[in-house]
Amino acid sequence: MLHVERGGDGPELVLLHGWAMHGAVFSDWTRLLGEHFRVTVVDLPGHGHSREAEPAELEQWAEAVLEVAPERAAWVGWSLGGLVALAAAGAAPERCRALVLLASTPRFVTGAGWQKAVDAQVFDQFARQLDADIERTLSRFMALQVRGAEDSGAVLRRLRVQLGSRRQASPQALQAGLDLLRQSDQRAVLQELMMPVYGIFGERDTLVPALVADTFAAGDSLIINGAGHAPFLSHARQCAGQLQQWLSSPSEQRHAAN
Repeated sequence: MLHVERGGDGPELVLLHGWAMHGAVFSDWTRLLGEHFRVTVVDLPGHGHSREAEPAELEQWAEAVLEVAPERAAWVGWSLGGLVALAAAGAAPERCRALVLLASTPRFVTGAGWQKAVDAQVFDQFARQLDADIERTLSRFMALQVRGAEDSGAVLRRLRVQLGSRRQASPQALQAGLDLLRQSDQRAVLQELMMPVYGIFGERDTLVPALVADTFAAGDSLIINGAGHAPFLSHARQCAGQLQQWLSSPSEQRHAAN
């Protein structure tokens, strides 16, 4: 059973964090979201207070989250959490009324017909460094998430404080997460989903190019000027307001009808 925290009042909303992080990274943001949603924050397998999931594959991670998620909710996946949310929505579409990719993408590395991503060597390098020095690797990864963004120093400090509030992800979970980032391709799943799907991206994100927004229908994505890979930290109110608009607007009803 994965660790979950719940709070707020309103329609059900599930939040999934990114690689090497845990649910506490959303602690400030959930207070804003809780004004309009009943928020469930999940620690992914091997992260924070959650146990490992065996085998450490995307489908098993999605299944583990589905076991603790509300019966029907909107899902928001940040970074690696977006891949897990996509897999869960594809496996159990009746459980997901809407999906939001938050600085996330169906495929994180470039490939044939997909250049809206980073070179696989970025994650290959992190995998090699992870074996040598976990602490240094995590520090470099957090710095990469805020590189070039507005108020990068302040956002980086908040990331470090929040990461330190729970135990570090296990080496097995860290390696498994990197493998998922390098190998997963959820583009076919994304195309087949019938529920509303939205995306929020940082203009200056160095891990998920804002060009991913081009894969969404007009009005179903937002690029936040000046934001990096953690727009919910640097632009919390803008992100929360956009979720409220999408997830409680007539447009969602039209999406669902289609």
